[in-house]
Amino acid sequence: MADAVPLWTPETLVQATGGTLLGVGDGAINGVSIDTRTLQPADMFFAIRGENSDGHAYVEAAIGRGAALSVVERGRVEDMPPGAALLAVDDVLGALEAVGRAARARTEARIVGVTGSVGKTTTKEALLLSLGADGPTHASAASYNNHWGVPLSLARMPERSAYGVFELGMNHAGEIGPLAAMVRPHVAVITTIEPVHIAQFPNVEAIADAKAEIFSGVEPGGAVVLNRDNPQYTRLADAARAVDIKTIVGFGETSSAQARLLSIALQSQSSTAIADIMGETVSFKVGLPGRHIVQNMLAVLAAAKLAGADLCLAALALSSLGPPPGRGVRTRLGVKGGAATLIDESYNANSASMRAALAVLAGVPVEGRGRRIAVLGDMLELGAAGEAMHRDLAPAAAGADLVFCAGSLMRALWEALPAGRRGAWAPDAQALLPLVADRVRADDVLMVKGSNGSRMGSLARGLIERFPAGKTVAVDLSE
Repeated sequence: MADAVPLWTPETLVQATGGTLLGVGDGAINGVSIDTRTLQPADMFFAIRGENSDGHAYVEAAIGRGAALSVVERGRVEDMPPGAALLAVDDVLGALEAVGRAARARTEARIVGVTGSVGKTTTKEALLLSLGADGPTHASAASYNNHWGVPLSLARMPERSAYGVFELGMNHAGEIGPLAAMVRPHVAVITTIEPVHIAQFPNVEAIADAKAEIFSGVEPGGAVVLNRDNPQYTRLADAARAVDIKTIVGFGETSSAQARLLSIALQSQSSTAIADIMGETVSFKVGLPGRHIVQNMLAVLAAAKLAGADLCLAALALSSLGPPPGRGVRTRLGVKGGAATLIDESYNANSASMRAALAVLAGVPVEGRGRRIAVLGDMLELGAAGEAMHRDLAPAAAGADLVFCAGSLMRALWEALPAGRRGAWAPDAQALLPLVADRVRADDVLMVKGSNGSRMGSLARGLIERFPAGKTVAVDLSE
């Protein structure tokens, strides 16, 4: 039975924001939206000004979709439809942040914050499952991890949640600190540190320092969970101690890890493992393939235990973990003579996740004359090292029978490959699509991956449109 307690009332919103109610009745507010395309009846709509659009232009559409209330700037009230239910504020994004802070202040939920160079979203989703097995759990939707996604996710958290899980992301130094101050986690998880967004930083150590900003928001007596196998572990642990965090749990395969992998068995679409989680031995199966996935599940189980959840329930829940869109969804393609398999990893890419994806692709079984085919787009924001980092992927791509590359940076990888494994190179994803389509045959397994800006998602969708067929299953390769 759904909880009858409203998420917000107009009165509590006034208390949180200092805004002025106009034309508002006593209607309950059950959701929060900044996008009229996904707005549901009884949501409140925040008319945020973005770089490319102004939310005030969509208030009428929000009303038409059943919005209970629209949050607008005071100076724009006269532009709104007559009689509209409004909350007038000085700054709409500031009001969203205020509502997020109010949501955090009113709840007694145990909060986990997740950041890291790779694996944030899958780790967050795994925590949602694991903690959800123990009690009502709220988590960030999709990858809502920036200056508007974090307060939006907080504002959507029901007061009676037992646990909350929030993802914190960044492209530059100084971005995670303010987000951590809003989330105020009891447990902070850093999945790993890799040269992601390195173009914005002088070195990997600076990336570690930026991720360590999450420690500034950890609640007194809280804990951090860090990758014990990562070279930046000591730097991160020192940063945690510098802000008086005493509980530091390392996860990994090294003998000094408190959340330690004891054994692992990798399958093409799942993984099973036995681990020692802070002195408690557990076995678990995760519904995704890859050693890197199992590594992050160690962090999940450690965080669940630190948050006070039942460890056995948390471990059992991992078997139902699946990937978000673009992170390994597997689709059958109807090709001449039978079917091929597309693994869509197009959501994003960096050196670490690309290597992990290629490693798992190498382990995917193929039938008949099928081949393992990697279809790769540029990894972006790598700075001066970009060309070399693409070229250095050649050994990791050795498990692919054919490699197709799109983009100027991926040209370096294509040229480094043996001639027999070169599929084709094209300047962009659109130009590569027909070249890949011409080579696909029955029983092939294709993995498509690249940074968002390389638009490999459009290539994956293009293959599905050209070769419509049967059912879709899911498997995560890189996150």
